[in-house]
Amino acid sequence: MKTLIATCVLLCPLVATGAFAQTASGNSQQSKMKTCNAQAAGKTGDERKSFMKECLSAKPATAGNSQQQKMKACNAQASGKKGDERKAFMKECLSA
Repeated sequence: MKTLIATCVLLCPLVATGAFAQTASGNSQQSKMKTCNAQAAGKTGDERKSFMKECLSAKPATAGNSQQQKMKACNAQASGKKGDERKAFMKECLSA
């Protein structure tokens, strides 16, 4: 019985840490998918497929590069908007 309790005490923190790591990496993958989808706007078929493959397999952005990627994603989503509508959209998108 003591061995079972000792094992549980030792393994519980490891299991909790692993679950947290999976959640954190899942969120970054979701945000990467969202960014790549926004950048792929207007692409279709094989062109979109190859772009998404390359985009999703790319290494994570560095801290200095993330604002640049956010700008690209917002620009892609703002296609078709003009004037004040575009300005308001970009302000909201970049502040999110």
